[in-house]
Amino acid sequence: MKVSDFVVEFLIKNNIDKVFGYIGGNNAHLFDSIDKYESIELVNARHEQGSGFAAEGYARVTSKTGVATVTSGPGATNLATPIASCFLDSVPTLFLVGDINSFERDASRGMRQIGFQDIDIVAMVKPVTKYAVFIDDIHDLRYELEKAYYFTQEGRKGPVLVSLPVNLQYLENYEPENERSFFDSDEYKNMQKSTQIDDQDVDQVTAWINGAKRPVILVGNGVNLANAREELRTFLEKTNIPMVHSLMGKDVVESDYMYNLGFIGRWGNRYGNLTLANTDLIIALGSRIDTLQTGRNTKEFATDAKVIQVDIDQYELGVRIPVDLPILGDVKSFLEKLNRKTLHVDIETWQSKVLSYKEKYPHQYEIDQSDKLGNQIVSLISKYSRENDIFTIDVGEHQMLAAQSLDVKKGQRVLFTGGLGSMGFALPAAIGAHLGTGHRSIVIAGDGGIQMNIQELEVIHSRNLPIKTFIINNACLYMVTTMQDGFLNANHVGTKKDYSAPDFKKVGEAYGIKSYQASTMSEIEEIIKKSMTSDDCEVIEIQVLGESMAVSPLLDYSRPFEDMSPYLDPQELEEQMIKKNRNGV
Repeated sequence: MKVSDFVVEFLIKNNIDKVFGYIGGNNAHLFDSIDKYESIELVNARHEQGSGFAAEGYARVTSKTGVATVTSGPGATNLATPIASCFLDSVPTLFLVGDINSFERDASRGMRQIGFQDIDIVAMVKPVTKYAVFIDDIHDLRYELEKAYYFTQEGRKGPVLVSLPVNLQYLENYEPENERSFFDSDEYKNMQKSTQIDDQDVDQVTAWINGAKRPVILVGNGVNLANAREELRTFLEKTNIPMVHSLMGKDVVESDYMYNLGFIGRWGNRYGNLTLANTDLIIALGSRIDTLQTGRNTKEFATDAKVIQVDIDQYELGVRIPVDLPILGDVKSFLEKLNRKTLHVDIETWQSKVLSYKEKYPHQYEIDQSDKLGNQIVSLISKYSRENDIFTIDVGEHQMLAAQSLDVKKGQRVLFTGGLGSMGFALPAAIGAHLGTGHRSIVIAGDGGIQMNIQELEVIHSRNLPIKTFIINNACLYMVTTMQDGFLNANHVGTKKDYSAPDFKKVGEAYGIKSYQASTMSEIEEIIKKSMTSDDCEVIEIQVLGESMAVSPLLDYSRPFEDMSPYLDPQELEEQMIKKNRNGV
């Protein structure tokens, strides 16, 4: 068979039904082969970065390996940002680069470039991939493709890159059954590491839960990556232990779980931070417990608590705060074992306390609070959303407002770009997420981020995809302006000075998409309500003042975890605190 056909059949064999990409001379054979097969679809983006983020969105909602293919040179370098995003957020992805002829790549000659659009993309992306390889011998193809795909899903998931020279792609009479397989190799056999959960660790966790008065589950995105949502739901139904979540764990547990105490950390809900600050037992599931969650003042973080951390990556265990019981392994396996244990959880006083936090310090606000307009907008979008909708959230102040104020309904997903925090993520990710599931996607973006990959509106229009694009336009890069206000004498260079945004209603209409504008709360609610009743692709521009988008409350990194701005009266804060430090004081 033709080599490019083999590559496509390999993807189909591994249950991949979409490939995102942008064509060029050196991946045209891959495009042509994909187009031959009815069981796999080519999704043609309008920019290589868009194809990469679309593959990321697809992978995150399906748990399959997302695939994107581009040509060499600038096509490949345009993938660097989504590759890094997938690496930091542990998203299983395979990036296929159609590269220059293998005989034109010879580093030993000391030349900067030999072939046209010749760049060593493998060397460039090695630090942000689990594996990257340039295939210069056709007899290595089957082995390397199997190895790369295996790495996307093995252990802590992530991206790989395979660079396939064009002169190998069009070879005929390729016989893969006669080529060596990675899965028959000693290399594969030596990689089979045991990550079995130790029964003694589960017994210890059980004992600590049964003895705890104020336990909390801290949920991270590792629960999604382990496909352990059902196991976690079973555990919560069994115990009714309060839980909080990281940014990336937003969609793991629906908001209607009574003891969902929300988002924690620097931009967290006040009630979530108070809950975590007062716990005596933290069970962190698939969470790195990073600085954005704890603040920098880690010496005063949950000082009365034992900490259990379960993670698939040994290098994430206990590196930021002291961990009493680090458990290396799969979160799903851990929860399956824990759910078989007999648990005696007697925490009614604690449950009442955390619910009082939630009632006293809500994350949604009255319509007449003009300084909370951002929270209100996000809450309205959430209110009129449907079960199974997929939210894709871009980067900026609205990202943290969404983490605070979105109420997650049954079957909904909320996709953030977490570790890299890349503007321009949300629009193409929505395309991949919809095409991976068939569910409606809802983009929430700012005027800055939407302009990064705005060309992907053409994909939405040309395919008539049910994607709602909400653009919250405050005519500035507000999150950065707050830093400039605090540290740079309010010199808004680049955020307000020499910065502008177009009329997004006109832009949407230019792409052939039904578009709206709104600026008052009555207009905003009317348009959101109307838009969310249909599956039409639409652009909705919401015009607001920058200051109304401020995230509140906010944790000053130097202050204790529970002491968020705007600061509570010291006596009120003291009344909300239960914890002691580790010396019992």
